[in-house]
Amino acid sequence: MSVANRRVVLTGIGVVSPIGLDAASFWTALSEGQTGIRRIQAFDPSPLSTHFAGEVLNFDVKKYLVGKEERKQIRVMSRTIQFAVAAANIALAESKVDKQKLDPTRFGVEYGAGLIPSELDELGPASHISTEANAHPTDPRVWGEKGIGSIPPLWMLKYLPNMLACHVAILHNAQGPNNSITESEVASLLALGESVRIIERNQADFMLAGGADSKITPMSMVRQTLFGQLSRDNDSPGTAVKPFDRRRNGLALAEGSGVVVVEELEHAQRRGAHIYAEVMGFGSAFDRGLTGKGLARAMRIALAQAKVSPADIDHVNAHGLGSIKLDAFEARAINEIFGMGTTVWSIKPNFGHLSAGSGVAELAGSLLAMKHGVLPGTLNFAEPDPACPVNVTSEARPIAKPYFIKIGFTDMGQCAAVVCRKW
Repeated sequence: MSVANRRVVLTGIGVVSPIGLDAASFWTALSEGQTGIRRIQAFDPSPLSTHFAGEVLNFDVKKYLVGKEERKQIRVMSRTIQFAVAAANIALAESKVDKQKLDPTRFGVEYGAGLIPSELDELGPASHISTEANAHPTDPRVWGEKGIGSIPPLWMLKYLPNMLACHVAILHNAQGPNNSITESEVASLLALGESVRIIERNQADFMLAGGADSKITPMSMVRQTLFGQLSRDNDSPGTAVKPFDRRRNGLALAEGSGVVVVEELEHAQRRGAHIYAEVMGFGSAFDRGLTGKGLARAMRIALAQAKVSPADIDHVNAHGLGSIKLDAFEARAINEIFGMGTTVWSIKPNFGHLSAGSGVAELAGSLLAMKHGVLPGTLNFAEPDPACPVNVTSEARPIAKPYFIKIGFTDMGQCAAVVCRKW
């Protein structure tokens, strides 16, 4: 088979989220309209203006690292890396692949990552020691003489964004292409797109693609509060995130990971894999000034590669933050391509914004919707906003067409779009 004819399919789903720690529980929560956005339990959020987030509860990475040598690596895994490792293990198990039969040099890993926030108990003591009665807290002399020595020696290894892909590859002997994309909210979609291109170029047959993030820390919450993006509906966190709704007032941070198994079609068929969907098109662009033109261009590229028209798309799986400004930007772009005729779905009201893990985790929702034949409604949507001219519905409906498009972007303008077809 020529390289030009290599087709790419998705054969496994790994999700670690506030509403489920595998594909089955994740789908149950989506289909039943559950939300995992609640008051933060990891620390006391009372001093903050926002007290809630999408928190992953009852998570223990040891459940996914069974060997003694594997568990030794936990000491150099931040919570973000732990989520990435767990989701990869879940995706591989769900794909029912026999790793012993994989060519390790044709098995690659592509992960999206962002800024991994350091834990306060690791840097706090160093900062405290470096502050003397008459010394400025950031005095480099005092920091060098006293502060650095109190930082754990392997601290840096826990927070490097490339370590998500490194740990996953080491654990599973994936010796093929190994890349990390640090584009924040759109990182995992870009990682998926690059995985597809790697397989199409005949540089791998089997890939793990996705992303992970954990921003539920005091520092991250303060930072986002200063940016003014968080909802402050502390009395009703479960209904706080309202994408495209007239009443929307901000987003909710979350944590978790989304990973998919990306596989060359004949490779998947030879091993009898269950195929969720074929990746038909991928597009990326930069939207200078957030006009909507760049995001629309990314969608056009993906649709053109898929050789389908907007009318062929069952639904748009939107970024759907709940931001007053960014929802309007996204809606303009969607309307430019689809008008009001195509259903727009956001699942961030179910679990919040997973940042670098959001794209693939949310795409997994569409894969499962296509499998089960039902598109759940968007939670908390009740009042359409003229500034967001898109067709959002709060009601579940049957899947009517075999294609969907997943889109994502950052507030700096990086955009991505993926078109998939139900297998």
